[in-house]
Amino acid sequence: MTKWKISLCALALAAVALSQTSSGIMTQECRRVAGRLACLCGCKQTVAECQMLECGYSSPLRQKIMASQRQGKDDDSIVNAIVAERGNEALAAPPTQGFSLLAWWMPFVALVFGLGAVWMVLRRFLRPAPVTTNPAADAKLLERYQDQIEKDLEKLD
Repeated sequence: MTKWKISLCALALAAVALSQTSSGIMTQECRRVAGRLACLCGCKQTVAECQMLECGYSSPLRQKIMASQRQGKDDDSIVNAIVAERGNEALAAPPTQGFSLLAWWMPFVALVFGLGAVWMVLRRFLRPAPVTTNPAADAKLLERYQDQIEKDLEKLD
């Protein structure tokens, strides 16, 4: 009786595994590869995360990934084959080589330039006004005030 239960459980597990791959439910291996690829249906997500029912791009691509994995291909060769077919837009993240390296560095460069611009503006507006002193002009001004004070004092007497 126990052998019968074990074989029934094994048959049920095989049926579940077969239904998952044929019904479009992704395996962990497929999710790992599909997470590296962008869904081009317009949802702006990866093929693994696309939630559109019957998506015209991610559903067939998931099936293609699972078929390639059943053939024994590794993750990189599957991704490279899809990129060769669809171009670099099929990647979820731009490659870290050549001109695409600019997409990785540009946010940091823009942040540094922005902080530099803010620092320069703050430094300019927070700087105290320069004090200009001209001893000759100060002496003339002081003499004029003293003369005016003397005149005002004479009027009070």
